[in-house]
Amino acid sequence: MSQLPSTDESTPENKTLRIATRESALALWQAEYVKAELERIHPDLSVELCPMTSRGDKILDVPLAKVGGKGLFVKELETSMLAGETDIAVHSMKDVPMEFPEGLGLAVICPREDPRDALVSNTYDSFDALPQGAIVGTSSLRRQCQLSSIRPDLEIRFLRGNVNTRLAKLDAGEYDAIILAAAGLIRLEMAERIKQFLEPELSLPAGGQGAVGIECRTDDEQVLALLKPLHDDAAAIRVTAERAMNRRLEGGCQVPIGCYAELEGEEVWLRGLVGRPDGTVILSDEVRGPKAQASELGIQLAERLLSAGAGDILQEVYGHSIK
Repeated sequence: MSQLPSTDESTPENKTLRIATRESALALWQAEYVKAELERIHPDLSVELCPMTSRGDKILDVPLAKVGGKGLFVKELETSMLAGETDIAVHSMKDVPMEFPEGLGLAVICPREDPRDALVSNTYDSFDALPQGAIVGTSSLRRQCQLSSIRPDLEIRFLRGNVNTRLAKLDAGEYDAIILAAAGLIRLEMAERIKQFLEPELSLPAGGQGAVGIECRTDDEQVLALLKPLHDDAAAIRVTAERAMNRRLEGGCQVPIGCYAELEGEEVWLRGLVGRPDGTVILSDEVRGPKAQASELGIQLAERLLSAGAGDILQEVYGHSIK
């Protein structure tokens, strides 16, 4: 990762940068990571965290797919930036909508953590070891449709809340196992809770899972210059392909869509799927092509999935057809 020298002219004396962040432990970890990196690269810069609660954090008793709307975890943060109360917002990329409000945009993608899903259980060591009828907790239609297609005998039960809340419900015996993003557990130093990393062939990740993005005002050239050294090209190429597929499918964090890009030399290998929430139908496909065409590859894969019938599945979830 390139670094700006500490004497960089874009760092004015006594400059304070304010980070909008959600209040969950994982969101605060991500914001603290960005704060530490910025202060390391720009020693004269002071960085403050401005924690706030999003609508998605407040609604915990309803599946996100039934809440409706996009940007459930970012709207309050974006409002604070547009009002000039904060300068940047740090997000989990899988929570970031495809479109940004006028005046805001994605500045950088930071290095990506392990994007896989993880099985967490106090009793069973692997997905295959789960007994018939085991209760598995997740709030994700993406995870639900894939796991149900492989193991229709499992009882997939609704589970919302931050990482600690979900683990507490598992520990209280409400579930035989729960599925979480491996990245969150690793970042919160809870990797020992992971019994099995679920490979993409078993559970294709969500677009952007494991990646941290930074949003800011698009006309704030000084802030853009400060953020530039945090950008990771490899992560950005992969996330660009995934988000392009998601955008064409009108996807978000609460729909049964999986997409995962890997770099193979100068090429991108992008896999995608759309499934009925109950797992009775799973449509999957993949494309390969030059990494310079990451966005085009994402759109191409989405079109192939739509041609295979993904639009009908998503219409049932969205309540409207995809143009």
